[in-house]
Amino acid sequence: MQNSEPVRHHSFSEVLHSWRYWWHNAVVGSVDQAAVTARRREECRLSARYLFMLAMSAGIAVLGLLLSSPAVVIGAMLLSPLMDPIMGLGFAIATGDFRWMRQSAKSLAVGTLLAVALTALIVALSPLQTVTSEIAARTRPNLFDLLVALFSALAGAYAMIRGREGTIVGVAIATALMPPLAVVGFGLATFNWTVFSGALMLYVTNLLAIALTAAVMARLYGFSTSLSDRQTNLQTFVIVVVFLALAIPLGFSLRQIAWEARASRVMKGTVLDAFDGRARVSQIEIGWDSKPISLTATVLTPLLRPDAEKTAARALKRELGRAVDVSITQYKVGTSAQAAEEAQLAAAQAQKAAADLQRSEELAARLALVAGVDESQVVIDRDSRRALVTAKPLDGATLAAYRELERRIGATVPQWRIELRPPARPLPDIAFADGKPTDDGQQALDLIQWAALRVQAPVVLTGSGDELDDAVSALEKAGVMVKTRRGRAGRVSAAWGAIDQ
Repeated sequence: MQNSEPVRHHSFSEVLHSWRYWWHNAVVGSVDQAAVTARRREECRLSARYLFMLAMSAGIAVLGLLLSSPAVVIGAMLLSPLMDPIMGLGFAIATGDFRWMRQSAKSLAVGTLLAVALTALIVALSPLQTVTSEIAARTRPNLFDLLVALFSALAGAYAMIRGREGTIVGVAIATALMPPLAVVGFGLATFNWTVFSGALMLYVTNLLAIALTAAVMARLYGFSTSLSDRQTNLQTFVIVVVFLALAIPLGFSLRQIAWEARASRVMKGTVLDAFDGRARVSQIEIGWDSKPISLTATVLTPLLRPDAEKTAARALKRELGRAVDVSITQYKVGTSAQAAEEAQLAAAQAQKAAADLQRSEELAARLALVAGVDESQVVIDRDSRRALVTAKPLDGATLAAYRELERRIGATVPQWRIELRPPARPLPDIAFADGKPTDDGQQALDLIQWAALRVQAPVVLTGSGDELDDAVSALEKAGVMVKTRRGRAGRVSAAWGAIDQ
């Protein structure tokens, strides 16, 4: 018979002591605090590089928001250097370094004011001042935004402490510091205080969550501090209070958003219940900010219901506990469900056609603006998605400038073919080296080709030998009418020819 040794049970205090020992030696002891602190101090400085990158990020962000382009907005997030002073502020709070704290706060304040001022200026000068979906998405912060900032800050602080700085790219996208600032500038420029206050709240939420979470992580990793125990306890209390102060209003905001989502489903169902099962809701719009809430719907139905609005309003007040101003436009369709679906499809197609018309009118306005002409002089072919305008001469504008204007407008409407006809400005020379066009020469050749096709005029090339033949061949292959004259070797000059030559 074997003797079994008694199993020793570890007390909670022993387990806690063992865990602390492991954390202090295996984790905290492996961090080069001096190197991390020096790097964070350096990144917090108010430098020319910091201001330049911040200005570029702000400009890209506001343009992406105005164009409602998520890809452009993400690019602005990646360029934004705001994360550095915010993280530095958090580390300074943890270590009790008030000089570092002032430096970080100064960089953050100057950067914030610069971004808001620059974006407000761009919006004020821009012909586009519509609240796009990208702008609206940053005007209603909620508790989830606080949680995103919290988890992102944990990842960012860990990456900085452990030397995994590549993770900061993902953190920059997740927290999105620059887009809310750009929306603040938009709200300031358009005097839209709802947009201004909502975006400012989102920015402040992200800023405080990142800074305070970084401070907590620095404390956990044992960064040396000059604070006394009393000051440390007070600091912990303030951090908890700030998070609670942020969480309470954001929680109410999240609750309101959830209620609106549920109410939206109830409203659509209630409108359908006012008709028989063959009806279809073609379009529904809800005005949450109006008092009472407004509901505007378009219904395709085989049988018109004169009392549908009153019936739906009574049902919604009973379901939601709030008065709803209901307006229903009814269109009579065939008696079958298929007829209702066909009518719904026709209505959707009509709505799409109306949206296409609006986009083409906006495109015509932009082309007229850059070309310096009236909108009536812009030719829009919606069927083939082609837009054409002849530009007036602009002081100092070269052919390259006109081509760049065409390219930029075309980039905003990739499904359209944009043609901006420039005035017949002087054509560039085509430089050659070793019998081939140089890089500048190839760019000149491309510009001549573009200009000749837009102006629809022949080009006269002056040169000699194979160089002249190569230039003529390249242009003729693109459909350009070319005349030639003999000249000196090494360079081919270009000029406009008369159309009747």
